[in-house]
Amino acid sequence: MLMSNTVFILAFISAVWGVVSSIVMTSFLARRGVKINYAFIRVLILKYVHQYRKITMQENGRSGPWFYSFIISMNLALVLAVVGIALRMV
Repeated sequence: MLMSNTVFILAFISAVWGVVSSIVMTSFLARRGVKINYAFIRVLILKYVHQYRKITMQENGRSGPWFYSFIISMNLALVLAVVGIALRMV
């Protein structure tokens, strides 16, 4: 029980970091003139992540650091949540 709670806390922290990364990316896009629809940001976030990657690739020749921060943190949150569920079932 303690182990699953610890894993869930880590999953939550990872998800929060993903949200922080998405906020930074949308701020970056807004400064570049991209219209951000804040009402539907939860639905459109993957579109904005792709646009961030595309713009940073054009500017620097590689993806920006917040792109990798978002992808890694959200995948880690998913994996940790599944592990937490599996530990809770045992």
